[in-house]
Amino acid sequence: MKLPFAPSIEVEFTDREKALKQVECWAESSTRFPIVVFGPEECGKSAWLRQSIELLRELDYEVVYVDPLYREFLSYTSVREVVEKLLKASSEALGIAEIKLATLAIDAIKDILRIGKRRIAVLVNEVFQAIGIDRAAMYVKSLLNLIEYPPISYEKIVTVVATSEDLSRREIGRHLWSNYK
Repeated sequence: MKLPFAPSIEVEFTDREKALKQVECWAESSTRFPIVVFGPEECGKSAWLRQSIELLRELDYEVVYVDPLYREFLSYTSVREVVEKLLKASSEALGIAEIKLATLAIDAIKDILRIGKRRIAVLVNEVFQAIGIDRAAMYVKSLLNLIEYPPISYEKIVTVVATSEDLSRREIGRHLWSNYK
């Protein structure tokens, strides 16, 4: 799978079959818990998430991707209100904007559900560095609540958070609801 990185530059990644197959499995059955992927900086988590966007879109998912550190979002949804909210948050001044953008990813999925879309995915990159380690567990718990108590029923949902912040493992893993031990 090729990804555009700059105008007229496409990069093809190799040895991603297993990771993309895992995303495909999640898409087929939904994620029961938010998936938190840990990896060192520059190991390819962001590129993998971008490839996952393309895969999920091919599987007819509405996808919201947010990277609060880089104040970036990609919204592959026909829900105009969602796109407008994310645009507004990403254009705000540095500081509170990162936190607002991170929480808007969850709000955006709720909005997409209310409109009646049934296959949704939220992919969030490096959120813990933006919102703080002390809020990492709360953020993952919010995603879990979205899966368990959605505002309206859905067919399938995929939630993935990628981070290089290793300290968040202990913070998230200490909770009984975490599938990370």
